[in-house]
Amino acid sequence: MNLTRVPHCGDLAGCGEQGRVLINAAMGIPGIRFRGVCEIWDYNRIYAERLLKKFDHDVRGYADYRELLTTLPDIDAVIIATPDFMHAEQTNASLRASRHVYCEKVMSNTAEGARSMVKTARETQKLLQIGHQRRSNPRYLHARAKLLNEARLLGRITHASTQWNRSVSSDIGYPLSHVIPEKTLQAHGYANMREFRNWRWFKRFSGGPICDLGGHQIDVIQWFLGSPPQWVFAAGGCDYYKGHEWYDHIDVIYEYATSTGPVRATSQVLTTTSAGGGYHEYLMGDEAALKMSENPKYTKLFREAHAPDWDGWEKKGYISQPGAVVAAAEGEEKSEAVDLRETAGLVTWGLSVKLDAPIHQPHLANFFQAIRSGVPLNCPAETAFATTVAVLKVNEAVAAQAVQRFAPAEFIA
Repeated sequence: MNLTRVPHCGDLAGCGEQGRVLINAAMGIPGIRFRGVCEIWDYNRIYAERLLKKFDHDVRGYADYRELLTTLPDIDAVIIATPDFMHAEQTNASLRASRHVYCEKVMSNTAEGARSMVKTARETQKLLQIGHQRRSNPRYLHARAKLLNEARLLGRITHASTQWNRSVSSDIGYPLSHVIPEKTLQAHGYANMREFRNWRWFKRFSGGPICDLGGHQIDVIQWFLGSPPQWVFAAGGCDYYKGHEWYDHIDVIYEYATSTGPVRATSQVLTTTSAGGGYHEYLMGDEAALKMSENPKYTKLFREAHAPDWDGWEKKGYISQPGAVVAAAEGEEKSEAVDLRETAGLVTWGLSVKLDAPIHQPHLANFFQAIRSGVPLNCPAETAFATTVAVLKVNEAVAAQAVQRFAPAEFIA
């Protein structure tokens, strides 16, 4: 099987950081061969070509994705990791060129763009996987199938929360010796190199941090609860960074209707403080709570004292041996309650499933296996579209300073 990359541009794009992450993950899957890399910035494109040639891939570099699609007729699939505003155009072109597509999340910076991708995939009958890679992570699959749906260890889920916080950082720079000509930048929609390198902060290129970071986690909550939200309220602002258009912090509240009752979920994305570090999704029930993260050190199960015994689930291999007693405020070891109203310390458990591969590799492997043998995609376009709608509405809620309600039809492309 041959695999070809389409153009990457900007911060984690081109053949830069995110492009290299996906290249390295794909190269760990047997039978995958790259034929082309495409990027408007020579600096990143040449690096990717050299990297792939080092591992004996017969690869060519392109500055225009349309040239790549027309001059490499024997490729089967395309990976797209460009800025959000290019996803729809490049995905639709690749699908119409009879290529299967793996496109990074978020699908598009507009619901209309995302909807067009779903429709094109249907019309061409080509596969379109969206890069919500947690949906292929064996730890997340195990948690959803075994711990939530079968064992129902959490009891009735009542609340959820997500967090992805980062400390203050400067705008991404670039070597002065490798500046893209102004005419080339403008042809691709960028006013200057600062916009090109920091596209995630500008509204015409992206959906901002809630899409870039929070979108992964909101997708997990929607997936685990099995339904889209009914409404969303959010607050945020451009309070810290100068010259950025998107909010440097955002706090979100969703409400979901589930078969066991309403669930409210909060999502926090900060770019001015790491707040102690860590990124996670937290589902809380009346019998236990599950804290999930792609980083396994943040993943824990907290069993309430009154919950049914879990020994049987441990014997089945669903959960691992219990750990230390921790306070209700996670991480605080204690010997006595500070306040009589405080819940007693809980025993922590772990997941019995591990991932010994790069975090993107299982999702790419699922995509390739779907092409080869027809297994279902773990995140097809229709599924990702519902998440895209839910995430993009957050920015509308911030701008309106009011609750935004969803009509069921909004989640259907």
